[in-house]
Amino acid sequence: MLCPAIRKILENSQNAAKITAISSQLRYLRGQRSAPSELDVFQPTDISAKHDDHEPVAETEARKSYKEVALDFGNREAHVPSFNLAAYVNSSNTLQQFVKLGVNLHSIERRKGLGEFVLRLDFEKNVKPYISFLADQGVSADDFGRMFTKNPLLFKEDLDDLQTRVEYLKSKRFSDEARQRILTQNPYWLMFSTRRVDRRLGYFQKEFRLSGHDLRLLATREPNVITYNMEHLRKSVFTLKEEMGFDAKELSALIVRKPRLMMIPPDDLIERFSYIHQDMGLSHAQIIQSPELLTSREFRLRERHEFLKLLGRDQYDPQKDLYISPKTIVEGNNFYFVRNVAKSDLKTFDLFLKTR
Repeated sequence: MLCPAIRKILENSQNAAKITAISSQLRYLRGQRSAPSELDVFQPTDISAKHDDHEPVAETEARKSYKEVALDFGNREAHVPSFNLAAYVNSSNTLQQFVKLGVNLHSIERRKGLGEFVLRLDFEKNVKPYISFLADQGVSADDFGRMFTKNPLLFKEDLDDLQTRVEYLKSKRFSDEARQRILTQNPYWLMFSTRRVDRRLGYFQKEFRLSGHDLRLLATREPNVITYNMEHLRKSVFTLKEEMGFDAKELSALIVRKPRLMMIPPDDLIERFSYIHQDMGLSHAQIIQSPELLTSREFRLRERHEFLKLLGRDQYDPQKDLYISPKTIVEGNNFYFVRNVAKSDLKTFDLFLKTR
């Protein structure tokens, strides 16, 4: 009963908007009848007729040539990468093996110097030992292609150094599954010396007063945050603490649940937090329980919250009837949201989006 009524309201609103737009266009066209035409005002000048007879012939020819080149859009060659690995695949066993592993050669060649580096590798001497090493760490063969695409410079590292870095993780009581996830999700981790990784882990443990267990949990959930740009991390922590008002205990709980928040630009975090806290009315405690909200774009939050508000279903208090868990707002695609959260239909939601 409710959705058809809402659709009718939205359709009437949409029709009214169309009528207003058409009326504005008609008024504009009537005004154009009495206004002087721009085509009459801006007449093209005859350059050849006003040409100075004393101008050097060479300069005149140069101008003509420049004009012809500037206007020649059809004959320009498409931009191509300066180094094309595809041209060497047939003659390079290493590249052929990389293709079989699922390595994206085009992605590698787009980065300066990496194409030439990869082409110089001997698969048996320079690549196979690293595959064996990763396999011994429990890394699946299905992950090799993505890892080597993301960080082919791994082949520059000494295998003994790589083994030392893995032993360091073992000494910090990271489980086999945790080490496997770290290496797979962040191939750059192995490029960091044990001293550098130790300083990074120490920063997180001290800054957020984390136990050893929580520190390992944070690093395993989002391995990329450990090797992320430190200046960016400090700015994000300042934003979460000072500008968004999370106290030390709340901040620790938040970043352990969703460490990726520290990798989001601070301005985006503030924009999302402002909408969630002020417009949706969620407390700091509720945001900690549903940190996924802060990882979702603000316009997506706004669309879905306003649709729930239209339906009278924007009820996020667990102590009241018709409670909706805040984290479900950002789960799934629009079809999932409309059917399972809003309890409505896509036609009504689409009409709502068009008339916002």
